[in-house]
Amino acid sequence: MSEIEERLHTLREKRGYLLPHHGLLALTSPGLLTAYDAAYTALALEDRTLSHHDREFVWLGILIATDEEIATHHIAKFRAAGGTAEEIGAAVSLTATVCGFRAYRFAAQGWGAHLRDVDLRGDWTRAVIGAGRGADPRQCHLAACAIQTCNAAWEGLRWQLADAYAAGVPEVELAEAISLTMFPGSVPHFVTAAGVWKDMIAVGELPASAPFRAWAAIPGQGGHGT
Repeated sequence: MSEIEERLHTLREKRGYLLPHHGLLALTSPGLLTAYDAAYTALALEDRTLSHHDREFVWLGILIATDEEIATHHIAKFRAAGGTAEEIGAAVSLTATVCGFRAYRFAAQGWGAHLRDVDLRGDWTRAVIGAGRGADPRQCHLAACAIQTCNAAWEGLRWQLADAYAAGVPEVELAEAISLTMFPGSVPHFVTAAGVWKDMIAVGELPASAPFRAWAAIPGQGGHGT
């Protein structure tokens, strides 16, 4: 067995599958493959806060939102964690609804002055939870925050974070759910999502815990030159 084949064999044994980029990196940048695998392991394989069931439900929403057809192993992992067909249907329905947030954004921003008698904000909250019927509402909040991040729907993320806090979803669970978007949804989107969350805390829009308020108060988090 060649050195490249040995690297890929070890990776397959660890993950249970291989993808084309694994071989490419093993061939051309073995150091990068090692670092990438370590990051992916910490992100998606090692236990943090979410249960396997909760984590894989969020993954389903992320993958549907990003048209990530190749990652079907997450379906198997969700089923292995006790996920049901009803919950998979809920993940599809929830994602379809959250991906349609642009209609609510338009109605609120473009027609807001003409729709003062329409509870768009409340309707949205009910729509999200209703679309995820069959799944735990807490899971719906987690997945919805991740889906809005994947879609770069920043006003939508603001709404979702406010709803998640109102529903008592733990902040560390929200952080894990949003972090799962880094690979399929892009690191830049994750960076922006963290900034949206931080800024909401800084101006008092969210009843954040002391550690999260301390994070939001740290200056110089705006990138180069700030």
